[in-house]
Amino acid sequence: MLLTKPHPSSLASASTPLPKPGPTANRVAALNSSNSSTRRGGSLRVSAASVAAAAQPTPALSRVDVLSEALPFIQRFKGKTVVVKYGGAAMKSPELQASVIRDLVLLSCVGLRPVLVHGGGPEINSWLARVGVEPQFRNGLRVTDAVTMEVVEMVLVGKVNKQLVSLISLAGATAVGLCGKDARLLTARPSRDAASLGFVGEVTRVDPAVLHPIIGAGHIPVIATVAADETGQAYNINADTAAGEIAAAVGAEKLLLLTDVSGILADRDDPGSLVKEVDVAGVQRMVAEGKVGGGMIPKVECCVRAIAQGVRTASIIDGRVPHSLLLEILTDEGTGTMITG
Repeated sequence: MLLTKPHPSSLASASTPLPKPGPTANRVAALNSSNSSTRRGGSLRVSAASVAAAAQPTPALSRVDVLSEALPFIQRFKGKTVVVKYGGAAMKSPELQASVIRDLVLLSCVGLRPVLVHGGGPEINSWLARVGVEPQFRNGLRVTDAVTMEVVEMVLVGKVNKQLVSLISLAGATAVGLCGKDARLLTARPSRDAASLGFVGEVTRVDPAVLHPIIGAGHIPVIATVAADETGQAYNINADTAAGEIAAAVGAEKLLLLTDVSGILADRDDPGSLVKEVDVAGVQRMVAEGKVGGGMIPKVECCVRAIAQGVRTASIIDGRVPHSLLLEILTDEGTGTMITG
């Protein structure tokens, strides 16, 4: 099944006046009726202008209305684990980075249990340039020789991971930084294309034991996608793939991949042909027909695999859109493509 028609509601409607009959209207009516008589000795006098102002929708009232509309979604996901893969343009822009972190903390505050899995492609590219190495990619995957692997581990584990932990702490939550090597969270093996990709690995096993107490305590795990094989050799793991495997291992309700594109397009040449919802059979058919290609293929594959292992839904969303995370989880419309079983 493939749906392209947008759903009716969105948090983006927060700027639309949404006055409704209710306590505010009742209070205004009461003020109108009491205004006809004048009282002395400490009585409250209300002018017609103030009554008219109270009847008008305000930014505060609009924000409260949006929160009220989000209630069913908060109730649905309360206590559920959601795995978010973070990277791309949303990581390059300080403004978008702050937005993503605040949204993640907000989700934690309203009862969801987020797990953040991150890449760091732009930062890796920047550091590779410093050591004179030209980044190379094949089928959306980074070619990782020995020098590149050292840079990847240094940047992802030592810099990006700790920076994200710090930002989450500053936003008011607590985070624990990890990589796939910690507590054998991820065990890797060389990818099937190791001859051309170098130290790019596949996940052979996930041991989520270290994550359960962190999540249960209300902390946010922040996971860098560097893992080791049985001999200790480090491997660069595609962050989308790692997020999908971790989501399955922790029994996540939802997997969300923040990307640099709006989602899956029915026509790759038409940005307006965004597919809002598609089932596994439908997206596999799109791949077979060549409608999905390039770097989108590993994203789709990890979503399909996660769903096959019990994750309820997986969404590919545009990390360049402010608050895309909240829009995808707390509204019907969302901002990208949701893949269902």
